[in-house]
Amino acid sequence: MLAEALAAKPGVTVTQSLAGRTTKPMPQPVPVRVGGFGGAEGLADYLRAERIDALIDATHPYAAIISANAAEAARETGVPLVALRRPSWTKVDGDSWIEVVTIEEAVGALGQAARRVFLALGRKELQPFTAGPQHVYLIRSVDPVDPPLAVPHAIYIAARGPFSEAEDRALLKRYRIDVVVAKNSGGTATYGKIAAARTLQLPVIMLTRPALPDVPSVATVEEAVAWLDHAIASSTARGV
Repeated sequence: MLAEALAAKPGVTVTQSLAGRTTKPMPQPVPVRVGGFGGAEGLADYLRAERIDALIDATHPYAAIISANAAEAARETGVPLVALRRPSWTKVDGDSWIEVVTIEEAVGALGQAARRVFLALGRKELQPFTAGPQHVYLIRSVDPVDPPLAVPHAIYIAARGPFSEAEDRALLKRYRIDVVVAKNSGGTATYGKIAAARTLQLPVIMLTRPALPDVPSVATVEEAVAWLDHAIASSTARGV
């Protein structure tokens, strides 16, 4: 959404950087680079080499490493930085959340009795669940989970969101899910499973957000665009 808003701005050159976690990312309206920078120093070198005038950290709220690197690179280079951070979801009447800090705590919260579990997590966060082989795991991901999770009972669904509450409610009922494991990602694109769990009176083991750098932040695309207008008002290079 941010790329779409900035692509339409005259006189602004935008580069979008993707981590490379998805094999076939969705097409973007601006030039895209893929892969890491080599830590904070590598990102700082990139900012200097490309004569970047402003940096917007619009990564996932759980991608704490790149956010920390962005903050350090901005300090080192003097490039203005803002973080676009979706507000966290908050519990409402009917929600049954078990909040945990780590994936390992989430595995432990499932308990010893066999349960049918919807893992709404990234592919790289699944490995710890091999410590709970008694459960049946439903895993939905954009790309295949390769290698598969080393447990006796795992079901894989390839799909790309967003998913509505009705779609996720049907999914949870179809696979007779007992509990959902999720991140508090915020926003509307993945909230369907949280609302569906509430409607079906299912517990959600919710992974709390990691600590993020104390930098200027905004909550919406519109606020990010307004910040950018101010940040580059006197710049001539117009690189973001």
